[in-house]
Amino acid sequence: MKGEKLAGHWHLVRMAGKEGETRENWLLIKGEDEAARQPGDPDIVEEKPLSVKSGRSIESLKGDSKAQVWNSRKTATKKKPAHRGSASKDREASIPGAKLGILPDFLPPALATLVKRVPKGDRWLHEIKLDGYRIEARIEHGRVQLLTRTGLDWTDRFGKSLVTALKGLPVRTALLDGEIVIEGGNGSSDFSLLQQDLSDGRDDRFTYYIFDLMHLDGQDLTGASLSDRKALLETLISDVEPPLKYSSHFDESGDLVLKHACRLSLEGVISKVADAPYRSGRGRDWVKSKCTARQELVIGGYLPSSVSNDAIGSLIMGVHEAGGLRHVGRVGTGYTQTLSRKIFARLQPLVQDKSPFKDKLTSAERKDAVFVKPELVAEIEFRGWTGDAHLRHASFRGIREDKVASEVVLETPADKVSTRAKAGSARRSAATETSTLAAAQSARREINLTHPDRLYWPEAGVTKEGLADYYALVWPRIAPFIVDRPLALLRCPEGHEKTCFFQKHGWRGMRKEIMTVRDPADDEALIGIRDIAGLLALVQGAALEIHPWGSRAGDLERPDMVNIDLDPGPGVTWERVIRAAFEVRQRFEDLGLTGFVKTSGGKGLHVVAPLKPKARWPDVKAAMKALADAMSADSPSDYVSTISKAKRKDKILIDYLRNGRGATAVAPYSTRARPGAPVSMPLSFKELNPDILPNHYTVENVPARLASLDADPWADFRIAEAPLVVGGKRAKRAP
Repeated sequence: MKGEKLAGHWHLVRMAGKEGETRENWLLIKGEDEAARQPGDPDIVEEKPLSVKSGRSIESLKGDSKAQVWNSRKTATKKKPAHRGSASKDREASIPGAKLGILPDFLPPALATLVKRVPKGDRWLHEIKLDGYRIEARIEHGRVQLLTRTGLDWTDRFGKSLVTALKGLPVRTALLDGEIVIEGGNGSSDFSLLQQDLSDGRDDRFTYYIFDLMHLDGQDLTGASLSDRKALLETLISDVEPPLKYSSHFDESGDLVLKHACRLSLEGVISKVADAPYRSGRGRDWVKSKCTARQELVIGGYLPSSVSNDAIGSLIMGVHEAGGLRHVGRVGTGYTQTLSRKIFARLQPLVQDKSPFKDKLTSAERKDAVFVKPELVAEIEFRGWTGDAHLRHASFRGIREDKVASEVVLETPADKVSTRAKAGSARRSAATETSTLAAAQSARREINLTHPDRLYWPEAGVTKEGLADYYALVWPRIAPFIVDRPLALLRCPEGHEKTCFFQKHGWRGMRKEIMTVRDPADDEALIGIRDIAGLLALVQGAALEIHPWGSRAGDLERPDMVNIDLDPGPGVTWERVIRAAFEVRQRFEDLGLTGFVKTSGGKGLHVVAPLKPKARWPDVKAAMKALADAMSADSPSDYVSTISKAKRKDKILIDYLRNGRGATAVAPYSTRARPGAPVSMPLSFKELNPDILPNHYTVENVPARLASLDADPWADFRIAEAPLVVGGKRAKRAP
């Protein structure tokens, strides 16, 4: 605002109307900026009491009291000196519904109810669901407490930085609601990192996202509307630096917010009624919609590691229902080496001979099981439920020390009525899956893996079993790119951090599900697969990367796809790589081809085009070299088409060499032997943006992405195949 009397940043907030009231009420709140008056400055209302427009006094403008004036200075003078110079922010009942109240020792938090669909309508605000610990911050005259959702005092666990930041807020007393998280490399909150830092005693990465304000300077705000509470909260922390952050909300379509959250690999969305008061406990004012299923479960036992004497291999999980603890299956991935040892040590005092589960376990479920007292709670992420109501594609996310085991029940969407209804829904859902995916899941259950808990990505907790589950999930999408093709594999028997080697021929002990492909130009048979069993056999063989030929086994000399690899050199921004991808797509179109884009899982992007298998390898390679050379010649400051590293500084290599006979490129959906278990992920060109880096998608977050997609961005890949133009003519099929 730029006015004769008022200037600077202001917050204009529409208040919730009272029942039967037809007029709109608005609150104008001054932001803390250069234009804000400081303690000791004259009051603008007293200094300039007349209206600029009419010349009348403010008192005469009040008329029938419709125009209310509240002066924080006058109320402040009646109070004791505020902590840390907060007199300019002392507040009386400044918003409807607020009342005088004593700061409580603890207020049970409002909890969100799981729903199947994001609610619609203007009455809802949508916030990103955070993946951390729910924490109330209680501030009383400089003393700060950090309280869990059950009222435990965890102030010491989160170190000094958060406490110091909260002490710096311009308040005397306050009760804040929020979530303490650690943000990973892609900007999303990561509960595993949070657990790791708490365990290690590290406190320099915590961020406290604050999304509600229940008490402030003697005022009980729980009766005020959410929109009013958030407006007041935003003014309170708008100028505060990290580790404190205001948790913003969206008033756009909830479905749209959830879709974008899932595509960015976030956990989901919390939707809240904008005009609702703060109500403790679980209700319908707050609801949550998830990208993938998350559930707190009780640890009822474990299987010892097959590769270490002092670590777990997997956890045996249960959930409370009528009659006791029901067994819901095992979780065998999501553990780092250090974490699996810590959990093992944590469980030893709880070991018991008797099974804690009410249902009788099968002999296979009991085999090698070590049972424990059901006292610990773990958070599990999973893809869904099997027909017998067991977890599917489950991954460990962390121990929930803020949850009580006896209170853990199955969390079902609000329109589901019982545990058995959930299981029935799972059966109906499984029945509607495609036959390809059903076959993949069946094969996954039938093929046994030796040492399933061997860690292939130790830092990400992805085991051999976890990799097998991932490939069973993506099988319908990866199959067209790896079945009946010669394959080059990057094998890492002891995980990606240790010795890895490329392999394109068979090896001793290779499983029978892996087929051989005869190449007239090679004395040894190449390797390939024909079904999901073959892919799982590659997992058993520690194949962490799958690089197929661009031609099929039955027609090796005629490729059916081409691949341009955009490899950025030092100093190249990601935005430049994205622009290069669009240029390659245009040059493909000039050749009569359709370009599809995917992340490499490494440093760059791949633009791939399907071909009708007519042109031979030499012609295809020559055409791709001409494309790369033309880009380099047209924009020599941006691109280079030669491999020499000396020429690549601040330039993008247009790598065309993957289009020669016997050359390979990493398959769509293949994992990469790099930190974090990244995946080469197909995208639409509309999705290309600076937020999605080449290693953004991983084994862990791909399920959320697949759940959020309306359609496969590469669904039309084969439909779009076209013959390559060679020498000004479309290539004819060779005899």
